[in-house]
Amino acid sequence: MEVEHLFEVGDKVVYPMHGAGVIKAIEEKELFGKKQSFLIMAFPVKNIQVMIPISKIDHSGMRLVLEQSAMEQVIYTVQRGDMDQSLDYKQRFKQNTEKMKTGETSAGAEVIRDLMIVKQVKPLNSNEKTMLREAMQFLISEIEMSNSLTEQQASDLFNEHFKAEKIG
Repeated sequence: MEVEHLFEVGDKVVYPMHGAGVIKAIEEKELFGKKQSFLIMAFPVKNIQVMIPISKIDHSGMRLVLEQSAMEQVIYTVQRGDMDQSLDYKQRFKQNTEKMKTGETSAGAEVIRDLMIVKQVKPLNSNEKTMLREAMQFLISEIEMSNSLTEQQASDLFNEHFKAEKIG
């Protein structure tokens, strides 16, 4: 199956480390003297646009946004999970970074859950605060896309499910 047929203009997608966005165009551009086809994606939460070569999509972790029912199941499951409290900061940070790189909704939600648990016991360091903020932004962007909500509505829904507070 060719990659070009996997994604189309208008598809709502999740791109690891960027969150949820929309494919705005498929364009052919010349780069380093070679013509390549690119997906042009807009990520409203981060207010950025990303071009990814179609030839790299198979290994990028990009996927379609979860359906609303699947998103609800992820949130329900993760809210009831446990974290490995035996990990020190370095191990936890490495594990959380790997989870975020997958681009999987459940992995991002686990990062949020685990860091919120740590935050209840002790203050997060600056790296953990940044990771928590990025994980929250990632999940909010997918909630926004999967439910066709505004960013504020998605943020409110997220806060309702995770009992989240602002991370400073």
